[in-house]
Amino acid sequence: MIEIASNLIEVPVLGLQPGMYVSQLDRPWLETPFATQGFLIRDTADAEYVAQHCSYVYIDPKQAKVVDLNQKRFTRPDKISIKQEFTRAKVEFENASQAMEKVFAEIKSHRRLDIKAVRVAISPLIDSVFRNKDALAALTRLKDKGDYLFQHSLSTAVWSAVLGRHLGMERDELLELALGTSIMDVGMSTLPDNLLSKEGPLSTRELNLIQSHVGKSLSLAADGLSKRTLNILACHHERNDGSGYPHGLVGTQIPLFARIAGLVDAYDAMITQRPHAQARSSFEAVQELVDMKDTLFQGSLVEQFVQTVGMFPTGAIVELNTGEVGIVVRQNETRRLRPVVVLILNSEQQRRTDMPTIYFSKYTNTPTTWIVRELRAGAYGITPHDYFV
Repeated sequence: MIEIASNLIEVPVLGLQPGMYVSQLDRPWLETPFATQGFLIRDTADAEYVAQHCSYVYIDPKQAKVVDLNQKRFTRPDKISIKQEFTRAKVEFENASQAMEKVFAEIKSHRRLDIKAVRVAISPLIDSVFRNKDALAALTRLKDKGDYLFQHSLSTAVWSAVLGRHLGMERDELLELALGTSIMDVGMSTLPDNLLSKEGPLSTRELNLIQSHVGKSLSLAADGLSKRTLNILACHHERNDGSGYPHGLVGTQIPLFARIAGLVDAYDAMITQRPHAQARSSFEAVQELVDMKDTLFQGSLVEQFVQTVGMFPTGAIVELNTGEVGIVVRQNETRRLRPVVVLILNSEQQRRTDMPTIYFSKYTNTPTTWIVRELRAGAYGITPHDYFV
């Protein structure tokens, strides 16, 4: 049972008015797409959106106010379908990838960071995230193997933008966030190649060299960046419990943009093949992040990230308890373990001709079919790209 504070007033969703502050729902927050626990009703559109997910809510009369149009809304649904966005996003992702490869090559050869080129490369990706965040997220997970540094920089930019949109950030904020995450490791390009590709454990001297990339990145990107973006470069290796570097900051001492950057940096590193580590599945990576809640990473931020990428993310190849295999083609915003799956193989792992769609959200609390595990990319020769176009 949900415990309700005595100062809150129960209001049917049809009775919501602009200026009311929703402090509690008739169900757990994580069963809804609302990114923040508590929000202001700004207009009738907000009230109608709440009505899609709740029957009644609890408002806090002390926080009621004249509507401020600059206050952030909660997350809205994607504007277009993933299928509509996928082809366009693929072109923009490839263009951005080529641009970032040139940026990192320029750093390596001339120790010069072209901020303008990075901003031009990242900007179309922000627009894609606003149209449909799952399309670009799927592309990022399915990225081709290449130079880890520039591919990782692009991927973390996407993950940060996806999370930022879920948290209700505006476009200019997302651009700052994605710009910062895309260049936060540029200082790595100045380090010896054999150090970055080393497979065994690092010596103390080598570890200090790796950690020196923070200062090197700040030196390369000293001009033309906002304070929030520079905070990402300076603090993305700080950790919630104070175990990070270079300053051992704790909790909210770490700027929000840097907290987001550190989280998506860890997630993308875990799902990417590296010289010293095998790639984990997204499900495994998410489970590991959940284990790090309120230690290495802020717990509520981990929850929001899991909510937006899903336990089984869009584009993942999954196996069901029946032995059938399919691809996750859409997330369920309120049931993270119940996405939409298109079945590709039957229970004998043979190709199906009908390829039915399973909506796990429609199942009861005791379903007869469920997802057992996420398979590695390319399992059974399945190419997820083929099912989004």
